[in-house]
Amino acid sequence: MEWRDQGILLSCRTHGEYSAIIEVFTPSRGRHAGVVRGGASRKQAPNLQPGAQLDLAWRARLEDHIGTFQAEPIRSRAAASLGDRLSLAGLNAVTSLLLFSLPEREVHARLYQQTEILLDLLGQPDVWPLAYLKWELALLEELGFGLDLSSCAVKGMQANDLSYISPRTGRAVSRAGAGEWASRLLPLPPCLLGHGPAPDPEIAEGLDVTGHFLNTRLAPELGHKPLPEARQRFVDRFTSRI
Repeated sequence: MEWRDQGILLSCRTHGEYSAIIEVFTPSRGRHAGVVRGGASRKQAPNLQPGAQLDLAWRARLEDHIGTFQAEPIRSRAAASLGDRLSLAGLNAVTSLLLFSLPEREVHARLYQQTEILLDLLGQPDVWPLAYLKWELALLEELGFGLDLSSCAVKGMQANDLSYISPRTGRAVSRAGAGEWASRLLPLPPCLLGHGPAPDPEIAEGLDVTGHFLNTRLAPELGHKPLPEARQRFVDRFTSRI
């Protein structure tokens, strides 16, 4: 069995004295692991940093074996992330959430493309936080937990003052539709609707919303595992600049 594809490196750990086991996210094979012979060597290790874009050739005797990778660097994202603490924290959040949430070898081509676009924005602090927020929305959508922000859950399509989100259903609620229940709902920042310039406090509100649904809808489906700490570290670093 063998295949070839591009992929984003999610993790790398030493295997034996000189080899490494890597996990990658690819458009046609999903999250996939394999051994890189010599991956822990001085020559190869610098190319196997999380976030790196790799040209991959995988081979195994049987499809369900872990197999081996030939991994050639296409581009590194280390310089963009290491030069900015927020970008580094964001990169760690992305790779950790993908490792946490994606079943092995399940294809998610659309999410892969969105992830590649997001990581290519590393080092651009003015646009990255909003792009990351939209990526978390896309992650929820891809895994079957998408938010419905198209209309009011109470008033329907005629409502044009969407201001809240139901913490249970993930549906938008208008100000008029919320009524006396407003205090029990999550705020709906305009940036989640694609409205306005998306200042940092608004993006932080959006991250609270996506974090709620990652914790209450995604995590329970994965055996109630806690979300990766890397996500909270990114949120904390982002909110500290507000």
